[in-house]
Amino acid sequence: MPLSEHEQRLFDQIERSLAEDPKFASAVRASDPRFHARRRLVIAAFMIVAGLGLLVYGTVTSVTLLGVAGFVVMLGSAAFAMHSRRKGQNTDLHAVGGTATRRTGRPRKSGGLLDRLEERWKNRPEGHR
Repeated sequence: MPLSEHEQRLFDQIERSLAEDPKFASAVRASDPRFHARRRLVIAAFMIVAGLGLLVYGTVTSVTLLGVAGFVVMLGSAAFAMHSRRKGQNTDLHAVGGTATRRTGRPRKSGGLLDRLEERWKNRPEGHR
């Protein structure tokens, strides 16, 4: 249901006043999981490059343990980056007060492969049963 003209003007006015408040903006940014996920992705990318450097240095100097450590750092950083990326794509938004609300635009994806396969099995055509 669309907003009336008066409600739309009030909404725009509230939005402008909130956008001009630097304290509110920093509080919202600090509680935004996408902001933190982006920062963790940058850290993970740096650690992947550092792990690659250790791997190459260990290979050049023939220190196997250093090369293995570099590979482990790269692997751990890649896992950390994937976890951060998933967290950043989470549809939960946190209000400034700390209560969580969910956006209603797009339904959340189902759990995993088994859930999707089970859903496809339930929704298969009648002729194949």
